[in-house]
Amino acid sequence: MVRPRRFEHVLRVADLARQIALANGADGARAYAAGILHDIARDLPDAELLRLAPPECSIDSAHPLALHGRAARTLLERWGYADEVVLEAVEDHTTGPRGGNAVSACVYIADVSEPGRGVNADIRELALHDLTGALERAIVSKVTYLQGKGIQVHPRTLRAYHALPCVQQATPMAEPTSPSSTQDAGREPPAHP
Repeated sequence: MVRPRRFEHVLRVADLARQIALANGADGARAYAAGILHDIARDLPDAELLRLAPPECSIDSAHPLALHGRAARTLLERWGYADEVVLEAVEDHTTGPRGGNAVSACVYIADVSEPGRGVNADIRELALHDLTGALERAIVSKVTYLQGKGIQVHPRTLRAYHALPCVQQATPMAEPTSPSSTQDAGREPPAHP
């Protein structure tokens, strides 16, 4: 269901998600499964994405690609796939984990930091010993990047961002930054959908 180049990405995400999961005491088999399945709807036409995952907000309507995680979940459920942990990880890989699902965190981090993207090596390395820290860094980096570019952040991503302990401890007027999200000269921006 995906182009050959996308399939290479899928394999790298699945392998990295499994590595991250195993390094953090999470379920490596489920992380691998979610990594393999996360982009099954990524190359579908916009009309099909909108049919499979009706828009929840204006961002979904304007940018149907943001729906490919929810669309993938819909396809999997229609095919009889019933592992809720994996389904949630597939759905949340585009907008950020809702919390409490380590497999979702592993797949989200792997998707934004797999080596083929050429960015976020620091997040990938951190994830191999600090899943929570890596997830915080990945979400903060994504929100900071999008806001810096003037791109509207998806409400689900903002919920994941505002649920982070580092954000909850910050002052209400603070911008979404952290020492780890400061971009060095020459460093590429984080990947995003």
